[in-house]
Amino acid sequence: MGLFKNLFTWWEGASLGTSIFTWRNGVKAGTDSLGNVYYRSKKGDRRWVIYSGSNDASRIPPEWYSWMHRHIDSVPDEALPPPPQYLKPPTANLTGTPLAYRPSGALERGGRRQAASGDYEAWTPD
Repeated sequence: MGLFKNLFTWWEGASLGTSIFTWRNGVKAGTDSLGNVYYRSKKGDRRWVIYSGSNDASRIPPEWYSWMHRHIDSVPDEALPPPPQYLKPPTANLTGTPLAYRPSGALERGGRRQAASGDYEAWTPD
């Protein structure tokens, strides 16, 4: 089912068309700490990423984001200094997962908001 599924889906990795395009036109630029592989075209006018997991743009680390969007010309390992030790590793977009932020009053947290204080007075037209 893997090859058949890969013919028609794109959200769980590179489709067959992307793989063929990458094989014919791409030059590997590098990989990041998450296992994503970055390519540039042989002409140098296009850049793209093949994700190691789900296709989610928030899984691109900041240094590779700057390369993808042409803020820097060479790959991050050559163009940027090493990151400071106090930086936390980037996190993916957690929307739609159990780890997503849910404020008080959200339905997923019981749907109860804090009681309103006495200083609020609703506006009514005259």
